[in-house]
Amino acid sequence: MNLWEFTIRGGYLMIPITICGALTLAVIIERLIALRKSEIDAEKFIGEIEQKLKKRKIREAIELCESTPGPVARLVYKALIKSDRPPEVIKENIQDEANQIIPYLEKYLGVLATIATIAPLLGLLGTVTGLIKAFMVIEAKGGLVNPGDLARGIWEALITTVGGLVVSIPAYLGYNYLVSRVNSLINDMERAASRMMDILTFLITEEEQIK
Repeated sequence: MNLWEFTIRGGYLMIPITICGALTLAVIIERLIALRKSEIDAEKFIGEIEQKLKKRKIREAIELCESTPGPVARLVYKALIKSDRPPEVIKENIQDEANQIIPYLEKYLGVLATIATIAPLLGLLGTVTGLIKAFMVIEAKGGLVNPGDLARGIWEALITTVGGLVVSIPAYLGYNYLVSRVNSLINDMERAASRMMDILTFLITEEEQIK
């Protein structure tokens, strides 16, 4: 029996379970690629930016941000283009950018969480409908049945249970792993924003003292 035949024996409820499985795979692959592109060595990047700012090379710092992918570079860029403004304005600009970045990082994670919840429920529903079919056969034959008469209902009950678990377990693991990656990126963003505020506030204060 191949995988297709095995799935068919699970009945109609294997259709939504299979769709959930395909969505899980697609979301995990898409998010892994997207998050990988978003990750950089934040400490090294901020260090380079800090060195350029100490030498008052703001244009070079901005160009470095433009050539560097990821949310950390975007936040720093937003801070630098407002570097001639008061610290409150810089902070607000950083916060506005963070509010746009975080939903992107968390994109589709709700889909995984939903699938992790409903897939085993769909499997349970298939188990119940399969057992109902088995009991209907017993009733129709007045209890005079052999194992072969009950096979269809039992197949459906067991396969849908397996299908629901096979989908929900990777969805749950994938969700938690991706959440940890997103949280790591958010922590990098917070540290970068804090350091940029410190650096720019110091430079602004220094310029005011010179004046």
